[in-house]
Amino acid sequence: MDSAQIPIRATTQEHLPIEDILDNLVVLKDGSCALILAVSSVNFDLLSEKEQEAIIYAYASLLNSLTFPIQVVIRSQRKDISAYLNLLEKQESVKANNPLLSNMIKGYRKFVGEMVKKNNVLDKKFYVVIPFSALELGVAPTLTSIFKKTQSLPFTKDYILPKAKDSLFPKRDHLIKLFARIGLVARQMQTEELIKLFYNIYNSENSTTEKEAVQK
Repeated sequence: MDSAQIPIRATTQEHLPIEDILDNLVVLKDGSCALILAVSSVNFDLLSEKEQEAIIYAYASLLNSLTFPIQVVIRSQRKDISAYLNLLEKQESVKANNPLLSNMIKGYRKFVGEMVKKNNVLDKKFYVVIPFSALELGVAPTLTSIFKKTQSLPFTKDYILPKAKDSLFPKRDHLIKLFARIGLVARQMQTEELIKLFYNIYNSENSTTEKEAVQK
């Protein structure tokens, strides 16, 4: 058979580390899992010097108190104000009978659009990833599994998920309490949110993003 006629069986999914997203957890192909918290932010620059120092010390204490690894992810995405500009444009048409007001809205709409375009305004989102290692399942990586492009789960999902939840949920609750002490709200991301998040990450051509991760 001509090689050109052989169907390509490999898919993008086969090259991704994610096996599935269910029960609000990310399941990876090696049997490990991850629980992701979405964390609120605080405008640090608007705080007084004493408030800034208090938050810095509180955050340092939070990190020093941890007995398990976490990953802090900061995801920046260009601010999408198209809906707001469309709303202003509609208001501009509605106020057409009042030329002065209509021109004021038009000028404001152009100002906002140009400002965002020139300054490249970014919307930052913060996440904390709590990992569950496959080693906790008693699975040791081998050279074969490391170099294989595709691999199957070492155990069934019905076996992995309860083990992962038993390990991850106490850590999740502990982190949520610690973040609350420094005025931040942390919540576990749901399945639909996780699917949307990873879709945007792996389809960066459709969504201009920058990712920065700091491993503790």
